[in-house]
Amino acid sequence: MSDAPPSQEPIDLDLSGLKCPLPALRTRKALRGLAPGGRLRVTCTDPLAGIDIPNAVREEGAALEAQERDGAAFRFLIRRPA
Repeated sequence: MSDAPPSQEPIDLDLSGLKCPLPALRTRKALRGLAPGGRLRVTCTDPLAGIDIPNAVREEGAALEAQERDGAAFRFLIRRPA
């Protein structure tokens, strides 16, 4: 059995107002600090985040579970590999 329940709430990371490359760099740092299987919910307002965050997630070997845009905000749900 896993120590982390599958319904574990994601950790929220609000990076609103930060400009490139800070959202991607801080997302990478947060991912590296997560427990295996942990999830992160990132909110950004930088227009380049729609490109940079998915690339950072892929390069870290994590999974992008969801991505949405709500006005100027981008939201990403990311899972660190187990």
